Amino acid sequence: MEAESEPYVRLATLRQLHQAVADLNTARSLADTVQTVADGIVEGLGYGLACVNLVRPDGDLVVAAFAGNSAAEALITGRIGSRTSWERRLAMGEAWDELRFIPHTDGWVLLDDDVPQWHTEGPEPRFEDEWHPQDRLYAPMYASSGGRDLLGVISVDRPRNGRRPGAWGREALQMYASQAAIAISNARLRANMQRALVRLEREQQALRASEESFRQAFEYAPSGMAIAEMGGDQHGRLLRTNDALCRLLGRPASVLRRYSFADLVHPEDIGTLLRTSAEGGRAELRLGRRDGSYLWVSLRNSVVADTADGPRFLLTHVEDIEERKRHELHLAHRASHDALTGLPNSAELRSRLSARLCERPDAIAATTIETLDAAYAEVDADPDARVHGYDVDTGPDGPYDHHVHAVAPDTEQDDGAKGLAVLFCDLDGFKSINDRFGHHTGDAVLIEVARRLSTGVRDGDTVARLGGDEFVVLADGLGAADAADLAVRLRNAIIPPIRVDGRAVRVGASFGIGWAACGMTAEEVLASADQRMYVEKRSRSKVNRRAG
Repeated sequence: MEAESEPYVRLATLRQLHQAVADLNTARSLADTVQTVADGIVEGLGYGLACVNLVRPDGDLVVAAFAGNSAAEALITGRIGSRTSWERRLAMGEAWDELRFIPHTDGWVLLDDDVPQWHTEGPEPRFEDEWHPQDRLYAPMYASSGGRDLLGVISVDRPRNGRRPGAWGREALQMYASQAAIAISNARLRANMQRALVRLEREQQALRASEESFRQAFEYAPSGMAIAEMGGDQHGRLLRTNDALCRLLGRPASVLRRYSFADLVHPEDIGTLLRTSAEGGRAELRLGRRDGSYLWVSLRNSVVADTADGPRFLLTHVEDIEERKRHELHLAHRASHDALTGLPNSAELRSRLSARLCERPDAIAATTIETLDAAYAEVDADPDARVHGYDVDTGPDGPYDHHVHAVAPDTEQDDGAKGLAVLFCDLDGFKSINDRFGHHTGDAVLIEVARRLSTGVRDGDTVARLGGDEFVVLADGLGAADAADLAVRLRNAIIPPIRVDGRAVRVGASFGIGWAACGMTAEEVLASADQRMYVEKRSRSKVNRRAG
């Protein structure tokens, strides 16, 4: 079972990884891109040293960039290691999916080969996963053309936490290496395209040859390319597309010439497209395919001229990023959801609850049930100046003009008011199941309880696992009686026997009902529901708390 802080660590790592990947696309030249790759590992992935080795035309690898130590950078940048030595290292390394790890106990045989390296002596590790100065970790980069052509190798050293990376760190490094390979390939492609464009503009006497060079670079580019009109009534209309873009969108070139990107973009992304500048503009959005589905792509624009003084056209480079987006969504889901039950975890619950709350001027700090009851009581005031017990700025410039305030109904007498109910659920008898039958049975019970709770609420309600055997339900638009009825229904749904490995086990449930109100924090709302749950649990005898 993951530690409570791990989702926050994963979210922080995910943000750093996203920023490092975003920085890869800001570099202009190949040299800047390669250096940005090395810097991103040191600044975003938590390693003290990073080296980027690129394959040369003759097959050997050259140290193209180094980050983390200026002395080491001056010593080995530009030095060359043979392809044979590199293949030996990648073959003998311990496979961590695409990564290769060579522990210091095995790496002594590599000390005399011709691969440029920077290392220092160090003591033996004190524990199993401690990093040793002579440990080696490599992330190969392959060309994005669909084959296994080696583009280069990233080597990293000195993780700042002093440990070999775990599964999360390995996945982040592998994903970064994949994106780095795309960025380097794109930088090379942009350099080739830029050279072709310069020739088109400056080499008037070799115009025909330059056009052929551009045509080949356009037609045979591994990623999608399009040329569109600029200005006039037909602004944005696609004039020419390459085979890669046609395959990407599942449409023939003759059909694509009827459209502009504005016709193909997802309705939710039209604003992103319109904000993308013609010269140097970049955007990530979804384009429609022939089968009606949408594909995530990265667009990069540049302006080209047919001749020195001729009409200008928009050249757009279209890169398929569907896999990266899917992976990012998967990582984000793992960071915000409980690994066992698949429910939103504690961090996600607090995020959703906080999104419904605001700090209104007369915020009331709720610390006990008694103060909450006082806060929920009706307040005598001018009805024109107050709504549901708190001040409302009705002017167009009021600080809460666009916020739908969360208010708590009167729990003493049902006045028909609706609010955001917070049902805190604690399982009764769960510990004895864990103790008697083991954690496997306990996990199966938690999974089934999560399913029953999710089935018993409405679409739009939130069922989250707070931790252990505690669950929380957020249900908006309920009155006091509605919330009480929901708690009864959910308790009755949990009570029936749960079969695990041919054995029937039972758990009960205690529910505490709290109410979210603007002026409270998420912690205060959860604490109030928790307290009410314990009041409800203590009010029932031990026998009645047990199920069946």
